[in-house]
Amino acid sequence: MNYDLLVVGGGPAGLTAAIHARARNKSVLVISNDPAASPLGKAPEMANYPGLPGVTGKELLDRLLAQAKDLGAELRPGRALSVMPMGKSVMVSVGSDAVEGSAVILALGVSRAAPLKGEAELLGRGVSYCATCDGMFYRNKSVVCAGDAPNFEEEVEFLRSIGCQVAVKRLAGLSILGEGKVAAVRDAKGEDTPCDGVFLLRASIAPAHLAPGLELADGYIKVDGRMATNLRGVYAAGDCTGQPLQLAKAVGQGQTAAHFALEGLA
Repeated sequence: MNYDLLVVGGGPAGLTAAIHARARNKSVLVISNDPAASPLGKAPEMANYPGLPGVTGKELLDRLLAQAKDLGAELRPGRALSVMPMGKSVMVSVGSDAVEGSAVILALGVSRAAPLKGEAELLGRGVSYCATCDGMFYRNKSVVCAGDAPNFEEEVEFLRSIGCQVAVKRLAGLSILGEGKVAAVRDAKGEDTPCDGVFLLRASIAPAHLAPGLELADGYIKVDGRMATNLRGVYAAGDCTGQPLQLAKAVGQGQTAAHFALEGLA
């Protein structure tokens, strides 16, 4: 199915965008990990959100999610792995599948994971973000898995099921070694583990890796007044666009991004 709008992220910016799209009778798919597991979902009180003093983060997310669902927004649990503008549409890969939309809004929040040493240099040369997508290239080989994705254990078990010898490591202090291709990882203690591949199974992927060629400013996604990025059909909203990292700003940007992303659609 080709959706009018794809939304990557189920926080306030993404859900507001979905609500606006459905209010205009446009088809929308929201791709997101469990919003309740986000920092906002764990906030005991939101003291500065207009009109709802004292609401918890989870209560606010639950209301937004229920409203989006009641209006007919589709929600798909999972991690978006890549965003690819394709002429008049945009493709988003989710695990081993792909979905297509006329436009996409990136509502990613803030990535709190710094890239590992060697990650960017060896991406696609032994470094992968999806076991079910790329695991078959490493059948019966040695791999290292590290990350905090909700389906981390499932991905590890998949690799083991196809004969991979899997070593599980912590992301903190990890570095990836190799010249031209992955050869090993080094942990925080300085111990090396030889391997043929490294699967970094984070809950979310940094914008620059998610959408190659995406223009950033000070580490945030660069947008114009329409919330458009430098990539055709790709918009962004919320904390991923930079300071101030405020809930009210995220909601407003989500509505703005959806308005302009859907502008001109019949």
